[in-house]
Amino acid sequence: MAGTAGAAAEPFVPNDRYKWVALTNTTAGVLLATIDSSIVIIAMPDIFRGIHLDPLVAGNSVYLLWMILGYLVTSSVLVVSVGRLGDMFGRVKMYNLGFVIYTVASLFLTIDWLTGRQGALFLVVWRIVQGVGGAFLVGNSGAILTDAFPSHQRGLALGINNVAGISGSFIGLVVGGFLAPIDWRLVFLVSVPCGLFGTVWAYLKLRDISVRTRQPIDWLGNVTFAAGMILIMVGITHGIQPYGHSSMGWGSPTVITLLTVGALTLAAFGMIEKKVRFPMFRLALFRIKAFTFGTLSTFLSALGRGGLMFMMIIWLQGIWLPLHGYSFAATPLAAGIHMLPLTVGFLTAGPISGFLSDRFGARGFATGGMVVASIAFLLLELLPINFSYWELAGILLLNGLAMGAFASPNRAAVMNSLPAAERGAGGGMNSTFMNSAQVFSVGIFFSLMIAGLSVALPHTMTAGLAAHGVPAGAAAKIGALPPITILFATFLGYNPVGHLVGPKILASLSPANARVLTGRSFFPDLISGPFHTGLHIAFGFSIACCLVAAVASWSRGSRFVAAEHEGPGAVEPVDVEPLFAEPGDLGLGVSDDEDIEDVGEQVAGDRGGSAVTGVAVTGVNGAGTTGVNGAGTTGVNGSGAGTPGRAGTPGAGGT
Repeated sequence: MAGTAGAAAEPFVPNDRYKWVALTNTTAGVLLATIDSSIVIIAMPDIFRGIHLDPLVAGNSVYLLWMILGYLVTSSVLVVSVGRLGDMFGRVKMYNLGFVIYTVASLFLTIDWLTGRQGALFLVVWRIVQGVGGAFLVGNSGAILTDAFPSHQRGLALGINNVAGISGSFIGLVVGGFLAPIDWRLVFLVSVPCGLFGTVWAYLKLRDISVRTRQPIDWLGNVTFAAGMILIMVGITHGIQPYGHSSMGWGSPTVITLLTVGALTLAAFGMIEKKVRFPMFRLALFRIKAFTFGTLSTFLSALGRGGLMFMMIIWLQGIWLPLHGYSFAATPLAAGIHMLPLTVGFLTAGPISGFLSDRFGARGFATGGMVVASIAFLLLELLPINFSYWELAGILLLNGLAMGAFASPNRAAVMNSLPAAERGAGGGMNSTFMNSAQVFSVGIFFSLMIAGLSVALPHTMTAGLAAHGVPAGAAAKIGALPPITILFATFLGYNPVGHLVGPKILASLSPANARVLTGRSFFPDLISGPFHTGLHIAFGFSIACCLVAAVASWSRGSRFVAAEHEGPGAVEPVDVEPLFAEPGDLGLGVSDDEDIEDVGEQVAGDRGGSAVTGVAVTGVNGAGTTGVNGAGTTGVNGSGAGTPGRAGTPGAGGT
């Protein structure tokens, strides 16, 4: 027994300094990972010019989509698996591995020597590898912070980390816009020294203090989950591309097959997870109400928010910025700068709401954030196409404040609800829902926008071109182009009309007509009406998502913090089967009292811990507890049971 106690005291004990080191490093890692999820969006024109490929030529749009979505798809598919690996082999070890993979991939992206489709394919492949590194970083950062911080400070810590992650996707727009015009390789090169510094810093300073679960890897679950997610997400990317005479490909046999097989594969995955002893996806965690409704809120908010960035970029680049004197080539960077109020809102509200939620609980902040976000989307819908910028800036700031007020408390509440040994898997599950929602959101928003444009754009485009001297046949051909082609042209900062009409036809027109067609106002005036129709549909969808997310957020119940199963000298947890009981039977801590912050805490060795009225706390390998007002404990592997009694009566130690 003495030897065991001595050995148990050896693991690293987190102190006040360590928790801030963990916060700064993981926040830097998550920020890097999320900046790279969006940095290529604004840099895309320079990247494709650098590799000498026109992304609007038939067959090349797939490279455009996968340059953007490949990173997100990879992160969505892997984040649960890497979180589970962190639970098994050490969260810091997996996090550090993520920094290495991320940095190596960034270096290879910088040295792409190929051109044309080969060059684009090289970039797509290494973007996917970079996404693997990003998944390791994002999938373990939340669990590392939850291990390092006590429950009464997790809201602040996870709030800062989460806001860095969300705002990184908007910061990436500006960073890419600044670097790409200098040299497109800088977009990837900037990540190399940052990644090297983060890698060395993490290896030197971070310590594994997590509760590990020595369990075999659920290979069948991992494979079916990855296959199902990839099939569905590939189906979505093909669904927004034209098929035959249709403006979208949702009726294509390929898309139908991909979505059907993907859905069936995920259904098989669900059945597998119910059968295997050590599942990858901890379905039993959904019995915890705070986790279930917090994760549902995460998914719905990301679904409503995910397409906002793309819609605003198209709105600014294709219409508003050219009408206000910007050349089409200058619009990508300008769009990123004009969206900064959204980032400011995130950065302001996130840490503050996280700090306050530690004291007052997450429910009110998260629910209120979603309600205010729906109001912000309604104001965007009411905004005229040619708005005053300060009106837009105010609405974007409001939206950022609302999303920040939701995101930080919600994530802290989700992580607090998880048992210590399941934080990697549970945090990964939550991140998977968020990342996959962003991919789904892009497909949904583009589909809704294309549906709106398809009604009026062909006739408007044909008539507008013919009125300025373009031959009727050529005007009809351009007008019949899929709306996604015009949206992509706008998205890439091209002059859409000049690019689509082509130099040969422009040369045959009168100088006056050529100037009008390639000027800054013709295309914005032409597309404003059809675009506004699509915008109404898209923002209406966002409003619905936010309102449903508010209902889900309120449904989480009052504050819930899972009992701690770790501490100085904590050892391996017991088998995972107890998770399949009701939370109240697990020692996870179930409370309907908003003022109760913690449910129980294990103390190592033979000392007594504590329990809250009416709640069972699981002791592991000799941990005793204090019984309060009759609350008892469950002993495991030799732990004794707490004796009933008044508050302050020590329970019996384990033998």
